[in-house]
Amino acid sequence: MVAERQTRPTSLYTQDFVAWVEQTVAQLQAHDFDHVDWENLIEEVADMSRRERRRLESNLIVILLHLLKWQYQPDRRTGSWKSSLREHRRWVNRDRQDSPSLQPYLEDSFSECYSNARDQAADETGLEVDCFPLICPYRIEQVLNPDFLPQ
Repeated sequence: MVAERQTRPTSLYTQDFVAWVEQTVAQLQAHDFDHVDWENLIEEVADMSRRERRRLESNLIVILLHLLKWQYQPDRRTGSWKSSLREHRRWVNRDRQDSPSLQPYLEDSFSECYSNARDQAADETGLEVDCFPLICPYRIEQVLNPDFLPQ
C-alpha cells in the first residue's frame, strides 16, 4: 500500500493530512460523496483498528515490563515505575471499556506481549533473560488491576 501511495499523483492527502481529514469530514457532512477521496479514506479507516491494537500491545508490554522489574529488582523500585504502571493500566482499561471487541485480542496477544516484555526486561535490568519465567507469572486480571504489585 505504501508503494501505491508513492506512485499516486500528489494530493491533499500526501501534502497535508490534517487538511485532508477536515476536507473529507466536510464533504461527508455535506453528502458530497462524488468528491470524497474514497481510496485513502477506506485505507485510513482500516488502519484505525490496527493502530488501536498496536497501542494496546505497546501499553501492555510496558505494564508487563514494569511488573517484571518491580518483582526482580526490588532494591531499584521507584515511584516512576509505579506511576508508569498506573498510567498504562489506565490506558489499557480505558481502551477495553471504549472498545470491548479488543478483549479477545488482548487475550490472544498476551503471551507475545509478555515475551517482548521479558526480552526488554533483560535488556533494561542487565539480568539474563532466563532469570525471568518463560511463561507469564501474572494473570491478565492482575496485570490490569491498578493495585496489583508482585512481591
